[in-house]
Amino acid sequence: MTRTEKIIASILLVASFLFLISYGLNAQQRYQITYFDSIIEDEEGSKINFPAFVSVDSVTKEIYVISQSKITIYTSDFFPIFTLGKSIGIETPQGLTVDFDGNLYVAQSATNENPRHRISVYNARLQWTKDIYLKGFENSESFIPSCLAVDKKGNIYVSGNYYPGVLVLNNEGELLEIISPEEEGRKVNINYVTIDGDGKIYLVSEQVSHIYVYDENKKFLFKFGEKGGSTGKLSRPEAVGVDNRTGTMYVVDYMRHTVSAYDKEGKYLFEFGGLGWGEGWFQYPRDIAVDSQGRVFVADTFNNRIQVFKPVEQNTLSLISERVN
Repeated sequence: MTRTEKIIASILLVASFLFLISYGLNAQQRYQITYFDSIIEDEEGSKINFPAFVSVDSVTKEIYVISQSKITIYTSDFFPIFTLGKSIGIETPQGLTVDFDGNLYVAQSATNENPRHRISVYNARLQWTKDIYLKGFENSESFIPSCLAVDKKGNIYVSGNYYPGVLVLNNEGELLEIISPEEEGRKVNINYVTIDGDGKIYLVSEQVSHIYVYDENKKFLFKFGEKGGSTGKLSRPEAVGVDNRTGTMYVVDYMRHTVSAYDKEGKYLFEFGGLGWGEGWFQYPRDIAVDSQGRVFVADTFNNRIQVFKPVEQNTLSLISERVN
């Protein structure tokens, strides 16, 4: 390679680094993931406002977004097809999940018309079938369901606002047990629950900045995460999404405006994002999901969008670097 060619290659390498930095990616993460697209409108062409929840159905591949008091369903290529609202009883949706039969479960807080917190259940045709009212445990009257997950047996996992543990219900809504992680002999508040393709259960505690991982039989496996406000630490973790292909776990941090990635054993890998308004930056993100392609969906709440990222399969920068050398 001539001197001129080396200079040109070096310039390209620097330009590539700067390009990735413009998306808010840190030095350790530059080869890992990149911005792909954003979801910003519903099926009526209206802007989505303050999206606080995003989920991907593992069977249909459809994407569910909760923004304010409605649920919008998108195809896997981000085309909006339905909006669910008051006409079918969706009034105060907090979170949702879909079981393997296509039944939709929606966590809802109380309203003037219905003064009890509940889980509303809809069949695969999006017809209301019943409401599940939570009872049979301490402080059940004040428990506000906020996040839901369903395992392969059809059991429903429910986290609440500032509640020490996750409820486990059968599909009729009867309480089976409560999973309650402890730190120093005290139960910690859990604000999020999800289940991966292998049946492992993940509980997120914003209170102590830990993610607790259990196997499909609810046996504790390990925990990860460290409280703090700097790189590699979690300030206010809100949710975790799991890439079923690799086991990579992505944790969204509301106060640091970032997403931190961990390997399947909980070892910190990298982070991306930061406070900002452009592509790849966040403003108080609230939720995260990963689809079967490994695409990462982030509810970028105060930027009024769902940002989509995809893993980089080929280390282009390393190839350029090899040519320079």
